[in-house]
Amino acid sequence: MTKTLNWQADTDYVALVDDLLATDDVQRLADYPQHHFSNRLEHSLHVSYRSYLIAKQLHLDTRATARGGLLHDLFYYDWRVTKFNLGTHAYVHPRVALRNAEKLTTLTKKEQDIIIKHMWGATLAPPRYLESWIVSLVDDYCAMDEFVIPETRKMGRSMKARVALLMAK
Repeated sequence: MTKTLNWQADTDYVALVDDLLATDDVQRLADYPQHHFSNRLEHSLHVSYRSYLIAKQLHLDTRATARGGLLHDLFYYDWRVTKFNLGTHAYVHPRVALRNAEKLTTLTKKEQDIIIKHMWGATLAPPRYLESWIVSLVDDYCAMDEFVIPETRKMGRSMKARVALLMAK
């Protein structure tokens, strides 16, 4: 990650999501890789907290943003392995996450929209609320931050090692 987030120290944020974080359903997300360099729980927390900070700055619904952001990827399979006949992972997993989230807690219409529309761009239905737009865009940012940046650093180190090897010859 380019910047370590200290969401645990933000008591206002924690108060919004602590009931969800206390569940085995959310904690199980730590068992699933996400974007190669993080797990799904870390990713969901990054999306949730970054989205919450933006919503707070814009005086939007921070509760729906934080909770919807945390639950947006509440599914328990490796999307690189498991395939569905119902459509692409981008289409299916928000619906699976919504179903799982509805079993866990009562969701507002805004939280439902955040979860189901967070893949906008890869799916057709646009978000209905500003909070949904925020989570969708932050999710894209976090995916880049969690995969592209570490991969680029890894490739850079690899390139430096190859150049050093060539120079040593």
